[in-house]
This record gives sequence, structure tokens and C-alpha cells, in this order.
Amino acid sequence: MNKKLLITGSVLGILGIALGAFAAHGLEKLVGADAIKTFETGVRYQIYHAFFLLIIGSSSFVNLKLKKIILYLVIIGVIFFSGSIYGLATNELSNFDFKAIALITPVGGLSLIIAWIVMLIGIIRNKVD
Repeated sequence: MNKKLLITGSVLGILGIALGAFAAHGLEKLVGADAIKTFETGVRYQIYHAFFLLIIGSSSFVNLKLKKIILYLVIIGVIFFSGSIYGLATNELSNFDFKAIALITPVGGLSLIIAWIVMLIGIIRNKVD
């Protein structure tokens, strides 16, 4: 499980850096400044959660069962939250209207929040100081 967390965190980090570079250098001629700022919000949260998974995968303060739950919550959260933000920010570049699925953004955010709550519960339940 730790290896899955570390690999997923690494992949999210790599993609986050690539998407951040794309926002800084590729989107500026295609969308407005507000859309770029929105896109960068998605990148920021993706990077935060890449680090989150790397920390969880490198630690022993949360048990394996909770680590698995955290992994799935973060994957769903990043796809729904950051993914929908990427789509909404670049909506004018696509034939698909991402505004139609904008309600998945808060579902993704909630999934990320729950992942942090699960970590907190794991830390509290851990008997080792």
C-alpha cells in the first residue's frame, strides 16, 4: 500500500508540474487571466495532495486500512476537484460544456476534506506517541 501511495503521489506531482507549466506558458494565448488563475487553483490542490500522499506513504502513523481509504479519496478528489477546474477553466477550448458537470467540483473538494479527516482519525487512534 505504501508503494501505491508513493507512486500515486509521484504521478500527481509530475502531472501537476506539467499542468502548471502548461498554464504558465501554453494557456496565456488561449484563455483569459481569470481562467489561468482558476486553472492554477486546480494545479495547486493537485500538488498539495501529491505531497499528502507522499507523506502518508512514508509514514507509519496511519494504519494500512486507512491509508487505502485515503488513497481512494484523494484520487477521486483530485479527479473531481482539480479535473473539473481544469475543464471549467478551458471550457471555451472544448466542444464539451464543462459547466454541465460543475457540481462534481464540490464533491471532489469534499472527498479531499474527508481524506484529511481520515488521516486525523488515524493519528488520534494511533497508540504510539
